[in-house]
Amino acid sequence: MAQVLVRQLNEKVVERLKKRAKEHGRSLQSEVKTILEEAVPDYEGAWLRIEAFRKGLRKSGRKFSDSAGLIREDRDR
Repeated sequence: MAQVLVRQLNEKVVERLKKRAKEHGRSLQSEVKTILEEAVPDYEGAWLRIEAFRKGLRKSGRKFSDSAGLIREDRDR
């Protein structure tokens, strides 16, 4: 697993991070890791899960209508 070193981080930022970590019941390292993971979502993985879900819907044999017409009709009211 990779490591990241952040140099010259403002001490006030570190204190706020420590406070936030304590509020969440985590270590400083765990809190920073969580923040970074949430800041850079795994879009590729999300699209793969979405496509797998769509395949499952297609395999189910159910017919799904195109909702664009219904949306347009509702919007025009």
